[in-house]
Amino acid sequence: MQHFNSIAKITNNKRSYCIVYDSDLIIEKVCILDFLKKSYMRIRFIPILILMVMLTTATSCRKNHYKINTSSIKVKIEIKRLEKDLFTLNPDKVIPTVPALKEKYGKFLQLFSYVINTGDISDNSFGDLLLRFCSDKQTNDVYTLTMKLYPDLRLIEEGLQDAFRHYLYYFPGNSVPAVFTCITGFNNSIITGDTILGIGLDRYLGSECEYYPRLEIYKYMAARMTPENIVPDCMYGWAASEWDFSTIKYPADNVLAEIIHDGKLKYFEKCMLSETNDEIIFGFTPDQMKFCRNNEFQMWQYLIENNLLFSSDQFTIHKLTGEAPMTSFFSKESPGRAAIWLGFRIIESYMMRNPELKMGDMIKNTDVQGILEKAKYNPR
Repeated sequence: MQHFNSIAKITNNKRSYCIVYDSDLIIEKVCILDFLKKSYMRIRFIPILILMVMLTTATSCRKNHYKINTSSIKVKIEIKRLEKDLFTLNPDKVIPTVPALKEKYGKFLQLFSYVINTGDISDNSFGDLLLRFCSDKQTNDVYTLTMKLYPDLRLIEEGLQDAFRHYLYYFPGNSVPAVFTCITGFNNSIITGDTILGIGLDRYLGSECEYYPRLEIYKYMAARMTPENIVPDCMYGWAASEWDFSTIKYPADNVLAEIIHDGKLKYFEKCMLSETNDEIIFGFTPDQMKFCRNNEFQMWQYLIENNLLFSSDQFTIHKLTGEAPMTSFFSKESPGRAAIWLGFRIIESYMMRNPELKMGDMIKNTDVQGILEKAKYNPR
């Protein structure tokens, strides 16, 4: 008796059977054809047409995966500008204005105070420390530069409104944070609290800002400190604070868990900003993005062949996921954090193959090996 395996593949509800014979490895394709022999030309045409339709459908699905209709979701964001309220005050008015600032800015004022190292806003010393911050010459020069670049924040408000409409589409029970801007002494780009989203505008003064080299901020990092990165950074920062790696409690802290977790956050960011190009989402140059797309298979194979996926060595994890001009495990042409792009691709495949999954459930899922298996991730 001959032994054989029957493998059924289902694509677009059309089932084709391949019977593989072990004896001579002959593959028989059984097709039921409803035509006459004289229809030879039509027989050739039909499979080609079907293939074209399938390819068109697949391409369309890929293209539209991130497209959703948010027209019925209403979001109104009005940014409160703490930097204007602080740096338009006469120095002798700063301390008397503290009660009004507490009233207007609430919990954000406390978060801001921690960032600029002026302590607890309920302490008697807070007013004096705030005055010192507001009287600093360089800080005032930075404020002047900030106002030249950001005389109004309409485009940022519009970008955040669109992003948070997407957020409410995926998380209808959640709330949209109050949004504030400030100058942080170059300490923080994004500040988050339970219902608060703050933006340090002095961290977005452009890649050629004269202050960044003095602060020893590397060029590859300064390249992302631009106005077009504000909204993407806000959404990534919001996700990173809502779903922090330590609070999700993965079974192990290894390379696979780290890249999948950051891949989840990048997937979230891309879903919130469906019209934003991948270079902005990932912080890569066009050439670096091209490298990742052209070398996805090679990077993934490197991690597997060198037994890095389940490494818990923190130095290895940092080299693959930390800020750097390149990922030294790969090549000089690779971007830093290239492994996170692989994590994103795993999550993207996982969500496309499991469309019934809700984003929140995906993000909270700690079974990274299960995610990898169900993603059927196999770059080529």
